[in-house]
Amino acid sequence: MDQPKAVLFDAYGTLFDVYSVGLLAEQLFPGQGQALSVLWRDKQIEYTRLVTTSDDGAHYRPFWELTRAGLRHACKRLGLDLTAERELQLMNQYRHLSAFPEVREVLQALRARRIPTGILSNGDPEMLGIAVRSAGLEGLLDHVISVDAVRKYKTHPDAYRLGTQAVGRDARHVLFVSCNGWDALAATWYGYRTLWVNRYQLPFEELDTQPTRTGSTLRDVLAFFES
Repeated sequence: MDQPKAVLFDAYGTLFDVYSVGLLAEQLFPGQGQALSVLWRDKQIEYTRLVTTSDDGAHYRPFWELTRAGLRHACKRLGLDLTAERELQLMNQYRHLSAFPEVREVLQALRARRIPTGILSNGDPEMLGIAVRSAGLEGLLDHVISVDAVRKYKTHPDAYRLGTQAVGRDARHVLFVSCNGWDALAATWYGYRTLWVNRYQLPFEELDTQPTRTGSTLRDVLAFFES
């Protein structure tokens, strides 16, 4: 196949480590940090699906609000005392998530090849702007695309369509990269060429569709551009 003409990355879980907040969670709630970070993430994603599919999106709320709601639910579920101060600390940490160590290297390599790049994310514009600046990725991305523009979260086709509109290419000419199996699957269904970055050695979704390729780090993106 021809080389992709552009690369779009999911943000949370792919470029930015959503579980890095677990270090702070462990300090605040000893012995519960990992459980909190996992449950928080699961509830956050569950809420995106709930507000997208219910009543034709009439209950849409920005990703920041769903992230806070997910944190509050997870703490109640685990019986943790989420004071206003602790909530502020954890939410602020989420604004400044750590980028995975190879992110800058990969984006610089794509820029050297003159490949347009971008983020296509559930995150709202303010969240994404802060995350990109905090990780020092300014100037390395041509597009930072938020689904907030259509008020529908991935995996809705309208969310994925934002990416093709931004880069001006058909989906089959664009590589979409995600560490989230459900995201890689839905992007494949939409028509993107896909790379699932399987950082945690998990099985892929059992729905009779595979991503274009599977890798273990973002460096596997560069294999699509080897001559």
